[in-house]
Amino acid sequence: MEDNILYHRTYSGGKTRIGVLYRRISDEYLDPLTFLPQSLIGIPNLMEAYRSGNVGIINAPGNGVADDKGIYYFVPKMIKYYLGEEPILKNAPTYLPFYEEDMKYVMEHLDTLVIKDVAEAGGYGVVFGSDLTKEKLEEFRKTIIAEPRRFIAQEVIDFLDMPIVEGNDGMSEAHTVMRKADLRAFVLSGETTRVWASGLTRFSRNPDSFVVNSSQGGGFKDTWVLSR
Repeated sequence: MEDNILYHRTYSGGKTRIGVLYRRISDEYLDPLTFLPQSLIGIPNLMEAYRSGNVGIINAPGNGVADDKGIYYFVPKMIKYYLGEEPILKNAPTYLPFYEEDMKYVMEHLDTLVIKDVAEAGGYGVVFGSDLTKEKLEEFRKTIIAEPRRFIAQEVIDFLDMPIVEGNDGMSEAHTVMRKADLRAFVLSGETTRVWASGLTRFSRNPDSFVVNSSQGGGFKDTWVLSR
């Protein structure tokens, strides 16, 4: 860091200025001189460079306020309230057990829903009711009743299957298999807001799983939207 400008040291000993960072860690670990001083994975003075406008941070600090999965429930309502429009893309039907009507529905359909802990990420805290034994289902039911704000419930969406290549690892020959996949879009906000003509396709490596997160063993690849 020099004069609030961030550089990357190359293998040859030179340095290259960094214009944009894509972060994958929580705010508190981002800069030990601004947040947690014991952080060993942050970049000292990163926030000063950010405040000076010398580096951009994708997933800007503070946006974690919207990372609570409970927000899913309110997104269609926010669109209607603030824009007076109906959502173009619909969410998976989502229920918030904090509300009595939703709690009643979740209790009646717990064995067919997917339940997500709002504080978890990376595919953790995801429970499919259909995977639980009768005893575990009743145990989980009691947990939801005791902590209704902790969870959301969603209808299980049958993701698109797409071909991926497995093998070619020295153990087996490369071959094509079908796996569940989803698409994560990138939205850039500044003076205007626009959706990039690209995205990140994530897929499950487990033939029996709907969980595509890389932290759960999933794979990913860049995806570009081409127009003529």
